[in-house]
Amino acid sequence: MSKSQSYKMSFSTGGLFLNESLEIARLYAENSDWNETIQRAKAEGMTSLPKVASNQRTVREITNRLRMLSEEECGFLVETADRADQQALLWLATCRAYRFIREFALEVIRERYLSYQLDLPRESFDQLFEAKAEWDDGLSEIKPSTRSKLQQIAFRIMREAGIISDVNRIQTAILSTRLKTMIEDQNPAELALFPGIPVNGV
Repeated sequence: MSKSQSYKMSFSTGGLFLNESLEIARLYAENSDWNETIQRAKAEGMTSLPKVASNQRTVREITNRLRMLSEEECGFLVETADRADQQALLWLATCRAYRFIREFALEVIRERYLSYQLDLPRESFDQLFEAKAEWDDGLSEIKPSTRSKLQQIAFRIMREAGIISDVNRIQTAILSTRLKTMIEDQNPAELALFPGIPVNGV
């Protein structure tokens, strides 16, 4: 992903959406057309949310994340990946879709893991946010209440992806050989998004 990617903060819609993502990815596997997949997912109420607007917004966000995966990764997600690899792939897709989440994974989580600081205080989100907001107008205009919700959802995503524990401790990632190879073939630097996975020997 380019460093010039804008800060899209729409991940406040919800969590990792593992089960819903698998359903939508399976729909896509049937037709290989994202537009058709979105229409079917909305029509069939894939996310089981009570409000039509919420359902449509969630489908759109899930689809935006899944679009970040390669055809090979998407196929692996629905065909043979175990639960841990499914979580890892959706974390990868989330980091690709949202620049802030990616930068948090690299600049905060990875650095804390490498320095053996495995606790992840919620304040670390605010600190990075404030640092980025100093030079990004879009972030600086976000209200404190919205930022608080973004922090809450970001931690929920990380817990559901297995990146942190229920008590906000950073956990060592475990990737299957096949998934690790797929990431290495596409962009080896993305292995740094997973705590404990060496990148260039580090």
